[in-house]
Amino acid sequence: MSRPSLLTHLRDILILPFTVTVVIPYLIHNNRRPILPDHVGLKLVGAIIFIAGISLFGYTVFLFRNFGQGTLAPWQPTQKLIVKGPYRYCRNPMITGVLSVLLGESLMFHSTPILQWAGLFFLINIVYFVLLEEPMLADRFGDAYLKYKKNVPRWIPRLKPYRDME
Repeated sequence: MSRPSLLTHLRDILILPFTVTVVIPYLIHNNRRPILPDHVGLKLVGAIIFIAGISLFGYTVFLFRNFGQGTLAPWQPTQKLIVKGPYRYCRNPMITGVLSVLLGESLMFHSTPILQWAGLFFLINIVYFVLLEEPMLADRFGDAYLKYKKNVPRWIPRLKPYRDME
């Protein structure tokens, strides 16, 4: 199977992460009942977290396209197990990137609803990964994935990169 086209990747990015990080925050954002103080320092920290999240997300999409021969969407999954870059430290750096974007937005826009959405997004992903994604990966990649799963944490990164599959 050849890797998906750039247009396919853009479509899937618009359907999934763009909706999660732009459309939903736009629809729910308001300035009522903020938990966080509106402070220029928090906005700066938010911008740094946002940029880090976008960068991590972009790198993981690059890896999916160039090495995994698939997209981020479950309807066109990768055909190869990716154990490069940030995937050597944790199993779900793409979600970490998206979550960082949401946390950065909540700080930049002083938005409690976006912060709450980030928490809900994370809970949804915990359920999705445990019940659906990980069993599908085990079926698709077999022992290689099971070994990877045993050695690389789901969310909290390892301090040293996983190197067994190089």
